[in-house]
Amino acid sequence: MAAPDQQPANDPAMDLADLPGPDRGRWAGPLRLAAPLAAALALWTYAMVRTDTTALGAFGLVGALPVVFWIALALLTAGFWICVRDPLRSNGWPLAYTVGLIVLERATQAVVYPTPLYSWAWKHDAVIEHLLTAGGLQRGDQLGDMAVYDQWPGFFAAQAALVRLTGVENAAMFMAWWPLISSLMLLAPLLLIYRTFTQDRRLIWTAVWLFYVANWVGQDYFSPQSLALALYLGVIAIVLRRGERPVRGRRPRQALWTVLLIPLITAIVISHQLTPVMLIASLAALCLTRRYRDWTLLVTLLLVFLAWNLTASLPFLREAVPEMVRSFGDVSGNLETGYGSTPTGTGPVIVSWVARLLSASVLLLAAIGVLRRRVLRHRARPLLLLAAVPLLMLVANDYGSEMIFRVLLFMLPGACFFAAAALLPDVRPLAADPDGAGAPRPAVGLRFAVLPGVVLLALTPAFVPSYSGKDRLSYFPPQEVALVRQVFDRAPEGSLVVAAHRNYPLAYASYWNVQHYWFLDDAKSHVEEILNDPAGTLARDMAAVEPPARAYLLLTQGQIANSEMNGMLTADQLRSVERSVAASPLFEQVGRNDAGVIYELKRTGSSTSSTGRTP
Repeated sequence: MAAPDQQPANDPAMDLADLPGPDRGRWAGPLRLAAPLAAALALWTYAMVRTDTTALGAFGLVGALPVVFWIALALLTAGFWICVRDPLRSNGWPLAYTVGLIVLERATQAVVYPTPLYSWAWKHDAVIEHLLTAGGLQRGDQLGDMAVYDQWPGFFAAQAALVRLTGVENAAMFMAWWPLISSLMLLAPLLLIYRTFTQDRRLIWTAVWLFYVANWVGQDYFSPQSLALALYLGVIAIVLRRGERPVRGRRPRQALWTVLLIPLITAIVISHQLTPVMLIASLAALCLTRRYRDWTLLVTLLLVFLAWNLTASLPFLREAVPEMVRSFGDVSGNLETGYGSTPTGTGPVIVSWVARLLSASVLLLAAIGVLRRRVLRHRARPLLLLAAVPLLMLVANDYGSEMIFRVLLFMLPGACFFAAAALLPDVRPLAADPDGAGAPRPAVGLRFAVLPGVVLLALTPAFVPSYSGKDRLSYFPPQEVALVRQVFDRAPEGSLVVAAHRNYPLAYASYWNVQHYWFLDDAKSHVEEILNDPAGTLARDMAAVEPPARAYLLLTQGQIANSEMNGMLTADQLRSVERSVAASPLFEQVGRNDAGVIYELKRTGSSTSSTGRTP
């Protein structure tokens, strides 16, 4: 007989099969969502190891990326759509996939290239170096056409302070990663803007995804525009969420927000020429609606803008205003890209058309979204205005043949919101309650489950050729950087560096005491003279340099790529120039490697003549 405190061996409570097992269902959903993201990042990492950028072809980085990179991008896009199509799912997974997209888009170049991209980024590094060297701002009589950077120094002063704070040698140590940093800076204001008009998570995150896919313009590089855009979106986000028409008792709160925004608008005004104008136009358009009637911020912005432009930047404006007046209203002229900006060759032409088709597709989707979503069109009218206002800039100026790209850049936040609305089934501008209980139920049917995902899968890979399809002219290998550095290390103060084009690293190094001259910027008639008699014409152009200063001719692969891909001179023509100079007794070769060559004009009795060209 068993003891009272013991249970029989066959007691059901002793059967281990009846013990509770692990809650597998709890982890199945998150694992299914995490698997595509983890696989995409793993494949991307493998692709970075296998990418060889030593010999870029006509399609830039596109031709160098292995197949696994494209598989990673497709997996990431498919995983994003799987997790975002359920409107009740938390924001964590769409955020993770969006950050993954930004990494694949903007960190790839920083990983595969050993040196920073873009001659303009190197130019901005030179401006920062000048601020650190001179210890202050200088004017036009000292810097010539480079004084414009000292008259809008906000970005450069901030980066100079960062260089000093971190103790790095120069900004080139981190500027390769700036596209990733500046792109991440846009994420928070974009989310704030879109959440002002909807709580539908599908709409918010699809719009954010489309923004990063369509933003191929390339203004995320190490530049004042990248910082100014983030500040612009930050101001717009706060105005849209907090700047509605003031009612009685709320005016003190509106005044407080205006005071808090003054540092942001001041930073925009002192950092960039175009963005403050775009912000003025955007705020004015919002003030004309019934919803936003607080003019305080707009008036404050105008006062700061006028104060800066009538003092610090006045020297530049005195020279620029006549050209601005001439181009005002000339829309066709402002849309032209100009000489040296026409894609030439199979690769550049195809890349250019892919970029155009990507932008056209997003804008077409935006138009469909505006037409189909009547309620959303009414509720999000401010976003519609913000997407339309940049078009006014086409009337004002060509902005160095870049206005069409800047207009597209500022249109994208509003346009992508309506483009996302076109892809999704019926969306509500605002959910019935903040907890999501009133959010739209997941849609069913083949159209919603497949079609938007297919569109995203088609648009997302198009970003890569649009953004990095011209890396052949944007990337400067270490040999080219070393060769150019050799020139400026040996050039005495007052020397002249002549090149075919400014597309090479360190092109503006020591611009405060070394002159620069790029002969492809000259009239075509003078370029023809150089082609007919390269050594003789260039020697005359360089003859005005007085000792102990020297005159150098620098030809690099970056100049050749830019000239050839943008319809200026062919590679054979530039090599014929180099051969003529090499055979001339007027020049002496002082440096050469796989990326280019340096020649120095020999000193002769006529070297001090006044026949040289002024840079």
